[in-house]
Amino acid sequence: MCKPKPSRGKGYTAGASCITSRLTNDTEARVNLDTGAFCTCVGKDCLQAILTGWKNHLLLIEAVQFSSSSNNMYPLGILDTNLILPHPEGCLRMNTEIEVMENCTYQYIILGNDYLNIYGIDINNHKDRYFTIRENKRQKFASYNISK
Repeated sequence: MCKPKPSRGKGYTAGASCITSRLTNDTEARVNLDTGAFCTCVGKDCLQAILTGWKNHLLLIEAVQFSSSSNNMYPLGILDTNLILPHPEGCLRMNTEIEVMENCTYQYIILGNDYLNIYGIDINNHKDRYFTIRENKRQKFASYNISK
């Protein structure tokens, strides 16, 4: 086992988020690498803290239904922006289209499977959670859990 099994009735405490820092528009932002999310998204309040004037840069979005934990999410539009992952051998610059949600209350960007797959980002659940990029499995990037 990678870590001790929680006591009975406390299994939910073993989970952890894979949060890292990214740069977007010269501003540092927290990003949750979320393999359970099919698309990359952010709440309007979180985005306001990162990028003032974001409403002027939204692209129209088709009538699509989004949900998170069985709750409907209401899209406002798409933000076309770059996310930069700092890397010792050169930064990974990702051109992303982020779905901006009216009612998403998370205080971080959710990087979903759309861009995790495109850029080959793998999350590893070992004793210390980390992620790797593309074929370079030796270069490990630490993540942190925001609940701690």
